[in-house]
Amino acid sequence: KCTMRTKDLQQHFLLDLFLCKTTRGHVFLPQNPKTVSMVQELVKEGAVEALKKCFSSRMEFGTAGLRAAMGPGTSCMNDLTIIQTTQGFCHYLEESFDNFKERGGGDWRFASLAAAVFISRGVPVHLFSDITPTPFVPFTVLHLGLCAGIMVTASHNPKQDNGYKVYWENGAQIVSPHDKGISQSIEENLEPWPESWSTEEALKSPLLKDPYQDIHTQYFKAIQKHCHHRDINKSSKVKIVHTSVHGVGHTFVQSAFKAFDLHPPYAVEEQKDPDPEFPTVKYPNPEEGEGVLTLSFALAEREGATVVLANDPDADRLAVAEKQESGQWRVFSGNELGALLGWWMFRCWEKLNSDAAAVKNVYMLSSTVSSKILRGIALKEGFHFEETLTGFKWMGNRARDLLDQGKTVLFAFEEAIGYMCSSSVLDKDGVSAAAIAGEMISYLATKSSSLSQQLTAIYEEYGYHISKNSYFICHDQDVIHSLFDRLRNYSGQKDSYPTECGRFSISAVRDLTTGYDSNQPSNKAVLPTSRSSQMITFTFSNGGVATMRTSGTEPKIKYYTELCAAPGNSNVTHLKKELDDLVDAIVDNFFEPEKNKLQPKPE
Repeated sequence: KCTMRTKDLQQHFLLDLFLCKTTRGHVFLPQNPKTVSMVQELVKEGAVEALKKCFSSRMEFGTAGLRAAMGPGTSCMNDLTIIQTTQGFCHYLEESFDNFKERGGGDWRFASLAAAVFISRGVPVHLFSDITPTPFVPFTVLHLGLCAGIMVTASHNPKQDNGYKVYWENGAQIVSPHDKGISQSIEENLEPWPESWSTEEALKSPLLKDPYQDIHTQYFKAIQKHCHHRDINKSSKVKIVHTSVHGVGHTFVQSAFKAFDLHPPYAVEEQKDPDPEFPTVKYPNPEEGEGVLTLSFALAEREGATVVLANDPDADRLAVAEKQESGQWRVFSGNELGALLGWWMFRCWEKLNSDAAAVKNVYMLSSTVSSKILRGIALKEGFHFEETLTGFKWMGNRARDLLDQGKTVLFAFEEAIGYMCSSSVLDKDGVSAAAIAGEMISYLATKSSSLSQQLTAIYEEYGYHISKNSYFICHDQDVIHSLFDRLRNYSGQKDSYPTECGRFSISAVRDLTTGYDSNQPSNKAVLPTSRSSQMITFTFSNGGVATMRTSGTEPKIKYYTELCAAPGNSNVTHLKKELDDLVDAIVDNFFEPEKNKLQPKPE
């Protein structure tokens, strides 16, 4: 006899339906009361669309790991999806390493759940007992010789998001085929293992170790090899402000400055302690520029500081701003800071290496959408420069290959304010970059120079590289596919790319979605290609380069443009006007924002 009301029946049916969809026919009840309550509330409200959004698809595990909003269901970051992901990852590692249970691996709710999964299989885990910047994880993998590392972080994403970032035994982020292997393994290990929820037991296990103190000591010892002007640092009168934007960076940047004998930077009090609500900023991303740095500029004015350093919340990125003679603040772009740090790293290396032949063993790297300024420096100074695909996973793995060949990898960067100044961390590292930038600033002050003046000197010597990057927001995948398909079949001709854009002639096209590259004899791209993302680069006869690509984590179509001038061409006003005109032509002719209903980047 059924005594339940019709509405109650509907609610129970909805709950059962979505729980079943979550696990392909198996009902795995979530054990986190908060998540259960959220689902029950949605069911009670009959919020079918919201439930569909949570449960109708599974987060895709890729080379960037996972990143999504926190909430119930398989499309969100929650206890169950962390367990399922870690089980798949653990199983994949068991298949990949014969000595996995001897070597182990490691990265509180999500991190301890991940630890519980590994410990349930008898795998030793190194779990940090306190907040830790992302660069510490790849450093730990290399320092302790681990099989893998996991970092639970949403980086600079909005507060409702979280993420799960994976490193391989080589200390770099995973690339193919590991992403596909792990993804498949997750699908094969969806049912929680008996002890996977047992975080309390795991935290008492003898297999669990806390590497915090050891890694804290060893990391700052390792980066000191990049300190070359200790006496200047000790006596420097330069005042610097630092903000961690409510993230983890404060303690670690203070320690990095101490390791370099730099005077401690002034900390933005309102932002120095970790706070997942990010109460003082709209976006916790220093890449957004002045809006995130308002409190930093105010502190700098009060203290008479001329430079501001800012990390993103997980401290793997670094932004820098400098007060100009006009009293205005200049926020350097990622490309400009890449030019400064690249110049500095080579200059310091050169002072230590008198053998002229040694330069042939030196490499610098940048992503293909970043400035070509390192190429300009390399051409004159004689070292090697290489481009990789977008993302530090590619630069980290390429650096590992070169290091294994006995090469010296001095520096790598991407325009999204990511810098690798030390091969001790094969990923972007905002902590070491902050200390190295602090020393560079102190050194320049002894020459009565500033970052802005030195950047001009770099461009005068190696050629001006003027860049302009932005994006459009687009939530419609059909529109995105149509926009890029039009560029591949231009003017209605199949497999035909545009030969001009407005008044600008196109000299080469590279499509890393299809693998086409007109610059190669075989028309086949040298860099790896991927059908799962859109990316086309146009080279123009006037020295301009423009790349259009989709974001892997956000609903954006990004564009990266640069005008590369030969040394001696220092008419900056003309170069900027030429680039502005080129960008306008690309937006009007290739993006067609009105036709495609694209939203411009919010100011």
